[in-house]
Amino acid sequence: MRPCPRILYVTSNRVGDAVLSTGLLDHLLRVHPTARFTVVCGPAAEGVFLRMPNLERLIIMEKRPWGRHWLPLWVAAVGTVWDLVVDIRGSALSWLVPTRARAQMRHRPGHKTAQLAAVLGVAPPPLPVAWMAAADHARAAALLPPGLLVALGPTANTDLKIWPAGRFVALFRALAAGPLAGARAVVLGGQEPRERPLAAPVLAALPDAIDLCGALSLPEAAAVLARCALFVGNDSGLMHLAAAAGTPTLGLFGPTPAEQYSPAGRCTAFVRSPTGRMEDLTVAAAVAAAERLLGAQVPA
Repeated sequence: MRPCPRILYVTSNRVGDAVLSTGLLDHLLRVHPTARFTVVCGPAAEGVFLRMPNLERLIIMEKRPWGRHWLPLWVAAVGTVWDLVVDIRGSALSWLVPTRARAQMRHRPGHKTAQLAAVLGVAPPPLPVAWMAAADHARAAALLPPGLLVALGPTANTDLKIWPAGRFVALFRALAAGPLAGARAVVLGGQEPRERPLAAPVLAALPDAIDLCGALSLPEAAAVLARCALFVGNDSGLMHLAAAAGTPTLGLFGPTPAEQYSPAGRCTAFVRSPTGRMEDLTVAAAVAAAERLLGAQVPA
């Protein structure tokens, strides 16, 4: 590649998949530290990449019927001679723009991080990262009190992935009376209108909880999560962001395949319903998984 290569990276519309893709981007940043990156993602995932080093351009691709979103992207990309196009969406774009090299996602078994690493033949799969700025850390410091904090993620993009609110409350109380004695809850959720009603029962039952549902950008949420002793939440973009931020993360799984989408980070675990229905995942099973996770942490 040239001394200052230009790399086009086409990633996901969804926050969780976009976060998982940051590991491969971080690998490219380390291999090509002078490269200039253009990242393509959906509107919801924009915040995942706003603080990324060497980001020259962020192209937001609004999904349109009949695949009409690809034409504006082609127009935006065809005027540049790229050194590398990495397309984790597996589209035809890399064959329709001038590039010296291309790499495309292919359907493979295994965890999503392993699938992504295989795009460039990287082993072992690089872990996702969360990019934050000083302003994000300052906002987190202003919002959070000192002491032990447990982040709860009671929302998700579909009802089938949502653990009953009362069980989040019971789990937090068990942790705050046990391994995380005296901890305070931090309740997070996205900015979609449907997410606040999902978090409302948890907030009502935990009046001392810090309510940050819908109040943060993704980089600010990452900075908040980085200050928490534990995150427990449904399979969601927030779960993947917590793991990427380095927070001990317990993912709660029902119908979605944990083998493919479990949280990927330095200290992560998942627990799943024995039936695939979230209502059949018990508080006792989640508490036990959280205790094992906390016990497995390596002292700093």
